Amino acid sequence: MTAKSKVLLDEVTAYIVGLFPSLNMFEQRLSIELYRLLAKGQPVPRQTLAQRLESNVETVNKTLDSWPGVFSNERRQIVGYWGLALPAAYPSPHTVTVSDQSLSAWCAWDTLFLPQLLGQVAEIESNTPQDLRVYLRVTPERIEFTYPVDMQMSFLLPDTAAVQKDVLNAFCHFVHFFPSQEAGQSWVTQHPGTFLLSIEEAHDLARRKNQAQYRNVLM
Repeated sequence: MTAKSKVLLDEVTAYIVGLFPSLNMFEQRLSIELYRLLAKGQPVPRQTLAQRLESNVETVNKTLDSWPGVFSNERRQIVGYWGLALPAAYPSPHTVTVSDQSLSAWCAWDTLFLPQLLGQVAEIESNTPQDLRVYLRVTPERIEFTYPVDMQMSFLLPDTAAVQKDVLNAFCHFVHFFPSQEAGQSWVTQHPGTFLLSIEEAHDLARRKNQAQYRNVLM
């Protein structure tokens, strides 16, 4: 990584981390447990979360209801949470398969930070804005495989208030994989405010975000 790239990632990391709620130990555990239950492919009952955390459902509800990016069905079961969703709740061009369970990611970048939080290897298939397919295998520690090899990812530094109100339209819809720098550059030129990261830079940014958010539980 060049010095220029490192400075860019330092700045982007600081900005992105500021978009997320600051989590205490209980909230970090709740967040990770929610991700892992959701990855089983079924709506997550809030009572189940409370039992896993040896807490009460009132405390869990109070926490979840204070966070943006938590989506529930008519039974108040969670079907989507900060980057991960059940396919029926959120059809997406970004598919994450863990333990033979196919799930939807909200954007390309989600597929890079989720494996570490889930503690599982993820097979990723994503449809680019040019309607081409790209493939990745991401472990909790690293990217093991990409096709094509010169993949890029678009990114955006969104308005904080807009993300709190509607993260999907303010951020996720601008973050995609591209098979090459040329293809990515053509797209970002048409979308002001977006820029390209190499797949390595995007993964580095994902791990930085995870470490900043979940420092206590990831240790």
